[in-house]
Amino acid sequence: MAVICLTSASGSPGVTTTSVGLAFCWPRPVLLVEADPTGGSGVLAGFMKGTTPYDAGLVELALSPLSTADALRDVVMPLSPNVSIVAGTRTHAQAAALRDMWEPLDAALRELEASGQDVIVDAGRLGLTGSPQQLLDSADATLLVTRADLPSISAARSWAETVRQPGSGWRHPGLLLIGEGQPYRDTEVSKVLGMPVVADLPDDPAAGAVYHRGANPPRHFETGPYVRGLQAAAQSVQAHVSRGRFALVEEARR
Repeated sequence: MAVICLTSASGSPGVTTTSVGLAFCWPRPVLLVEADPTGGSGVLAGFMKGTTPYDAGLVELALSPLSTADALRDVVMPLSPNVSIVAGTRTHAQAAALRDMWEPLDAALRELEASGQDVIVDAGRLGLTGSPQQLLDSADATLLVTRADLPSISAARSWAETVRQPGSGWRHPGLLLIGEGQPYRDTEVSKVLGMPVVADLPDDPAAGAVYHRGANPPRHFETGPYVRGLQAAAQSVQAHVSRGRFALVEEARR
C-alpha cells in the first residue's frame, strides 16, 4: 500500500482532475481522499455531476466517537469496483477543525495495506488553513502539480525550496507536470525547481473534463493520449514510491 499526495502551489493546474483520473487508471484498488481545505467535494459535484448525495466525509470522520481506523470504514463511498472515496468538507470553514485528525488518519490509511489498497490524496493548494500537512509530509510520494509555463513555475519555486529541505520537508517530493514542453521541457522545470519530474500529462481540456465535471468522453477517449498519459503516470508514480522505499531500506542498513 502506498499513500500518494497531490498538491499545487497556485492557480488551478488540475490537482483534482489528475487525482480522479489517476484513481480510475490505477492498477490496484485505490481510496481517493478529498483533503482540499477549500471545501466542497470536487468529485461529487464534478465527476459525479451532483447525482450522489454527500452522506458522510472527513467532518463525520473527525466527529466520530470510534477510532479513526474504525470510523474510516463508515465514511468510505464506492465509486467503482476499484475506486472509493472519502469526501472532503462541505465548506472551507470546516477545514480548520480537521487539524487534529490528520495524524490519526495518516496512521489509519497505512493500515489499509492489509487490504491491498493504495491511497491518493487530493491535498488542494499549499498554504491554506486546514491543509493536511501531516499527510503531505509523510506520504510515500508527494507530488507538486504544476504547468510548464513561466507563471506556474515561478509560483512553485518558493514552495519547492521549502518542501525539499531535508528533515523538515516532504519525505519523497516530486513534480507532476501538466503540458510538458508548453513551453518548458521536464528537464528544465526539474532543474529550476530542484525536484524530479515523476510524471507528466498532456494538457487536454476536453479529456480532462471527463474527470473534472463528468463531461461526455470525447471520441477514442479510452485509447487517447490523456488516458494513456494517466496510465503511464500511475506506473511512474509507483516506480517513484519503490525507489523511495528502497532508499529508506539502504539508509537504515548503514
